[in-house]
Amino acid sequence: MTLSERDQQVIWHPYTQMQTAPAPVGIVRGEGALLFDEEDNSYIDATSSWWVNIHGHAHPHIAKQLAAQATELQHCIFAGYTHSPAVNLAERLLPILPGKQQRVFYSDNGSTAVEVALKMCIQYWHNKGEKRTKILAFSNSYHGDTFGAMSVSSRSVFTRVFDDFLFDVHFIDTPTKENIAALKATIDTLNPADIAAFIFEPLIQGAGGMLMYEAGVFDELLQHCRQHQIMLIADEIMTGFGRTGRNFATENVSSPPDIICLSKGLTGGSIALGITTCTSEIYEAFLSDSKLKTLFHGHSFTANPLACVIALASLDLFLLPSCTEQRVRVETKHRQFSQQLYKMEKVKNVRIQGTIIAFEIITDTEDSYTNQLADYLSRFFREKRIMLRPLGNTLYIMPPYCITDEQLDTVYKSIVDCVEGL
Repeated sequence: MTLSERDQQVIWHPYTQMQTAPAPVGIVRGEGALLFDEEDNSYIDATSSWWVNIHGHAHPHIAKQLAAQATELQHCIFAGYTHSPAVNLAERLLPILPGKQQRVFYSDNGSTAVEVALKMCIQYWHNKGEKRTKILAFSNSYHGDTFGAMSVSSRSVFTRVFDDFLFDVHFIDTPTKENIAALKATIDTLNPADIAAFIFEPLIQGAGGMLMYEAGVFDELLQHCRQHQIMLIADEIMTGFGRTGRNFATENVSSPPDIICLSKGLTGGSIALGITTCTSEIYEAFLSDSKLKTLFHGHSFTANPLACVIALASLDLFLLPSCTEQRVRVETKHRQFSQQLYKMEKVKNVRIQGTIIAFEIITDTEDSYTNQLADYLSRFFREKRIMLRPLGNTLYIMPPYCITDEQLDTVYKSIVDCVEGL
């Protein structure tokens, strides 16, 4: 039996209607921007395997560091004990983050990094004796699939079954020059003294449809929140580590976050790891002789040494000048391709931010994650052996930085062929 056939007997896949979905492709190895199936057919990974694989698959530097660490320490409880990989990663990461990040709290994925951030903010105000319980978030936002992360995500197909179980959040539109005054007025009418935090995906809303907004008006909104002492939580899980052009998306604004959530590209897509960083002000609000002011949160695999070492190896690669050059090259190629997209009658809303290019294919129904065109698009690109995962009728490319020009040209051509064939 093939890997795919065996899978169908025992596996339940995420975001997949198992009754109607085609059989999964069995992948056995990877190299650079390519993945290979059981018959050694190559597939171009044009979405970095769910936005995580920034340096390419099976990178030798990452593999070497992982192998060395596996013979020394694979795991250790992180309450009352510590280890070099966790300390080294915190020491190297904090200085390159936006703002005055001073402390690292480890978890194991993006959703849990968000959960930690929300708990930090809510308990921060509680520990200070102030009752601030409201949370602000953007419409069309997505912050994860655990219940706290779902609560601060826009109500959508991802949350619909669970909406009655989620805590209330006030959602506002992403800022534009036309609505910025109204957004600030809305915050004022909510009684800002009751608002604990504002959580946001900076510059790009990923699962919401790769929706992009301008840094200038965003900064104005953040400054307004800052004036009311509203904590700022930057969900850089997708945008971090170079995706938007800068190292981190919040480098594009003058109002730094109080808390930053990281995952995905943190380990170069090799092992799951989540990080929530915060300022000294937040950390010190938890210091007390009373154990009741402790942040009671943790995970069995908190600060897993293997994951921390891989994050360090990924950071080595990320800080090389060649990585910056790769990102610039990908963005340049995207901008050249965009000129072709602008001329296509069935394409609209072409947008680029760093190494991400996105657009909608025009259909007779509304633009949405459940747009029926998605099934056709998935089949089309799979037959072309290109990994593109559409968000409804939204297509986007978010490749590993190491993708070659030739591979990008293959992806671009397949998109043109697809759209012209509709």
